Amino acid sequence: MGKIALLKEDVKTIFHKDPAARSWAEVLLCYPGLHAIWAHRFSHFLWKHKFYFLARFLSHISRHFTGIEIHPGATIGRRFFIDHGMGVVIGETAEVGDDVLIYKGVVLGGTSLEKEKRHPTIGNNVIIGSNAIVMGAINIGHNVRIGAGSVVVHDVPANATAVGVPARIGLGYNQYELDHLEHAKLPDPVADAMKFVLNEQKKLEDKLNQFINSSKK
Repeated sequence: MGKIALLKEDVKTIFHKDPAARSWAEVLLCYPGLHAIWAHRFSHFLWKHKFYFLARFLSHISRHFTGIEIHPGATIGRRFFIDHGMGVVIGETAEVGDDVLIYKGVVLGGTSLEKEKRHPTIGNNVIIGSNAIVMGAINIGHNVRIGAGSVVVHDVPANATAVGVPARIGLGYNQYELDHLEHAKLPDPVADAMKFVLNEQKKLEDKLNQFINSSKK
């Protein structure tokens, strides 16, 4: 894809994922998430060509103006959108797929002091809610939804949800709610397990009562 086409795709992505976007001028001038990803592309190019200081300096300037810190070594896919991006941090060895949406305060952080892969790998079509933290060289599968404020420290399989501190994994969800960012309605795996146990207990109580009643006759 040509550079101009890629820039247009970035703007169209914002119109697609943010109902508050009203005009091209507004998006071009008032969206720090867009400015951050454009600056990152240039700093990443410098990083790959071993201009490390210039790459870091550009990312530092970008952080100053956008409030978003993306290490120039991070790999970012297409149609990536950071909405309300203040406080977002993406580490050096992070890898982010296509069609990923993240909100303010999200951290893709590392857990090792070694010069190795130490940041998350994020699949395609992932949504990460506000202030969520994804730590370590873990894998987040395609189509995953991570609830706001969650802390994820283990792999999350594709088509799952991760909610809580530490995050719990759920595999069944209402696709409409997830597509429409209904974070308050994300499934709670622990609550679902408790409901299952209580339902099974109720069935056992009913059977016991039936047995007692039949024995009295």
